[in-house]
Amino acid sequence: MGTIKTWIDNNLKGDPIIWGIVILLSIISILVVYSATGTLAYKKMGGNTEAYLIKHSSLILASFFVMWGAHKLPYKYYAKLSLFALWISIPLLAFTYFFGSNVNEASRWLTIPVINQAFQPSDLAKLALIAAVARMLAKRQKNIEDFQNTFLPIMIWIGIICMLIAMANMSTAVLLLCTCMLLMFIGRVPMKFIMAVFLIGGLALTSAIFLGQRGSTFFSRIENFVTGDEVPYQAEQSYIAIANGGVFGLGPGNSEQRNRLPHPYSDFIFAIIIEEYGLVGGTGVLFLYLALLYRGMRVVAISNRPFGGLLSAGLSFALVLQAMVNMAVAVGIGPITGLPLPLLSMGGTSLIFTGISLGIILSVSRGDHEDAFPVEVSTARNFAKVA
Repeated sequence: MGTIKTWIDNNLKGDPIIWGIVILLSIISILVVYSATGTLAYKKMGGNTEAYLIKHSSLILASFFVMWGAHKLPYKYYAKLSLFALWISIPLLAFTYFFGSNVNEASRWLTIPVINQAFQPSDLAKLALIAAVARMLAKRQKNIEDFQNTFLPIMIWIGIICMLIAMANMSTAVLLLCTCMLLMFIGRVPMKFIMAVFLIGGLALTSAIFLGQRGSTFFSRIENFVTGDEVPYQAEQSYIAIANGGVFGLGPGNSEQRNRLPHPYSDFIFAIIIEEYGLVGGTGVLFLYLALLYRGMRVVAISNRPFGGLLSAGLSFALVLQAMVNMAVAVGIGPITGLPLPLLSMGGTSLIFTGISLGIILSVSRGDHEDAFPVEVSTARNFAKVA
């Protein structure tokens, strides 16, 4: 027992509560995905239900590996890596838009040669932009009200990346814009500048609606949600699954709607969770995400330097906001978006990039290495109070 504890203390550093939350969500993910992929396995794998179980479990283990690797690297290095990743993201997003794999009338995927694994460049761009904005804000804390040198570069990067993502994936772009605005608020950026980002970002997203691939889909989903004239098929099946679940659910593996609900293992996995584990299970999952947000934001309050605090806040908010949107769609209080549930939905690169994000948060929570952008102690304390 002592040997195990010693190994954990030496290898799993950072906030132990975050480690625990990730492990619990991963276990839930394996159980629910295994149940939800029955129909898919029957159609594509000749009834071999273990095929998707093995594949998903392997991806979960891979995400743990990259999370472990990311948490071992001092977070100051992510400041430099973020700018490199940001410059790489622009041609990748543009190339994907014109030459990527078209799924559901949107080009979001690129296939990596040799390993033949598809990934979404928007996952890389989202992570890079959050880290880069945190870097720029931290580096300019003493000149935070300087429009030309502080605010303008941030606004340009946010506008370019969000618009490129929105051309094929509006929901991800909107959540990314909201995350960047939150970072600016925590980073003590004047409200007039934040409102300017809101206007510029809104203009970029509006342009993407008319110029991009998903304009008609975006308008139809918003119209259906606002007017309520027609309930989309997937939303209707999700409501039935939730109604079936009741308080305690039908039990693990007993979902009925997994055979009717489109994408029960990804976009609507929360509906399957409630159907099988009931309101109790759904509330438990919601609590785990809120606890993850609390622990991630707590790092801001205890951080002595701004970059680490901003980085942890941005990544925590991005993950949990996406989870809230996914759950809101499943229960009918938001328009359909197609966003997966972080850590729970079956996926490839989304799990890997989620693991990287969590590893960076854990790296910040370690608090045993120097920040890339030191500031006066008084400035850092004021930053923590604002956060």
